[in-house]
Amino acid sequence: MSNYKELLKQVNTFILDYDGVLTDGTIILLHEGEPLRTANVKDGYALQLANKKGYRVAIISGAKSQSMYNRFSALNITDIFLGIEKKLEIFHDYIRKFDIRPEEVLYMGDDIPDYEIMKEVGVPTCPSDACEEIRSISKYISHNRGGEGCVRDVIEQVLKVQGKWMNDDAYHW
Repeated sequence: MSNYKELLKQVNTFILDYDGVLTDGTIILLHEGEPLRTANVKDGYALQLANKKGYRVAIISGAKSQSMYNRFSALNITDIFLGIEKKLEIFHDYIRKFDIRPEEVLYMGDDIPDYEIMKEVGVPTCPSDACEEIRSISKYISHNRGGEGCVRDVIEQVLKVQGKWMNDDAYHW
């Protein structure tokens, strides 16, 4: 594995999977059929901070629920693609729309549906509990599991490398 921190200097976009990255992958089905997921507040803080600092932040997930939209709306994230069967198509449309080069993208995924995108981005990353195929192509494997701060880990590293961590706007939501 090359020095992934050098790659972080180019990152201007974070694209993330949801279940298994922003959650621990556990889903409890409520009586009404709505899935209940837990989210890490430190991941949320890092997401809103990256967004506030001008980074593009997008979610591409096969899952879809109103609670997911609500969570991202509260974090001021607007590039939300849920219920997606073919993530690679959405990825290509997204980077084309915003004129983003693949090497400027940090993508975090945890399972096989993330594989194709991760092969194309500059900084493929994953939580510590990602499947072996995803771990094998990641330039960085977080020490945190999905839903337990792995997103905060990678966003914090990018902001630190780029000198944007702990600036005045970091002290409030």
